[in-house]
Amino acid sequence: MKLMTCNSNKALSNEIASILNLPLTDVTIKKFADEEMFVEINENVRGQDVYLIQSTSKPANDHLIELLICIDALKRASAKQITAVIPYFGYARQDRKPGPRTPISAKLVANLITTSGANRVLTIDLHAGQIQGFFDIPVDNLYAAPILVNDIKKNFTLKNTIITSPDVGGVVRARYIANKLDVNLAIVDKRREKANISEVLNIIGDVKNKDCILIDDIVDTAGTLSNAADALISEGAKSVSAYVTHGVFSDPALMRIKSSKLKELVTTNTIKKISSEEENKIRRLSIAPLIAEAVKRIDNYSSVSSLFN
Repeated sequence: MKLMTCNSNKALSNEIASILNLPLTDVTIKKFADEEMFVEINENVRGQDVYLIQSTSKPANDHLIELLICIDALKRASAKQITAVIPYFGYARQDRKPGPRTPISAKLVANLITTSGANRVLTIDLHAGQIQGFFDIPVDNLYAAPILVNDIKKNFTLKNTIITSPDVGGVVRARYIANKLDVNLAIVDKRREKANISEVLNIIGDVKNKDCILIDDIVDTAGTLSNAADALISEGAKSVSAYVTHGVFSDPALMRIKSSKLKELVTTNTIKKISSEEENKIRRLSIAPLIAEAVKRIDNYSSVSSLFN
């Protein structure tokens, strides 16, 4: 087995390599003057099972092309099996046609990864579960929920805590965590008029004098979380925190989080850390042990799903 990384999140890759006690494969990834990507693998991978780690986060297109070219390089170097480990799967929010003459970009990206030569995909908290069906190769969609649940247990008094979904679409995710913690569930009912702009309408559930924990899979511009926090505080919530798997943090997310009524935002390290996060009430949890354990189980032909039983 070999581990290899592209450039999107080397800190996470190094942590996974350390847990597995394996060195990262020596690879050269650079750009020519005209911005074309060049990849050269500097050691033998013939007949090896290679796990290639790359989140397709910002800049999404550069990181996606890096991933595709590295997969092609491994295929042409006669790697036996190539598993694309994609902690954050970009383009996942474009999983359907929102209107006429629009693409289903998540399906296109799935086709590109498959065609480039990947034999398997390992990812975390896909925005839409049906994306697994966009691939014609096996997909392991891991859940960050156990890591989030353990941290909530350490930092909250559960009898005064209520899990909150920031929108109706995230109810299943929030209910799962609420059940694991044996606490009640509230829902923020909102209307989104257009992308990255949300309007809170009302709160479903009793949040008065409660420590509310917002659960979501992606925080992008942080508009949804900020508006939800304002609405919950106005309804009498004692405090509002947020637990989110993927911290995208596009502008003006950090400014919104800093000025919001959120007490804290906890995310994982599926996406590379931004240097100014600490001053914006953001805390990171490592997803590396989960990915490392999944890689071991895939390599040993053991059950991955039993991780979450």
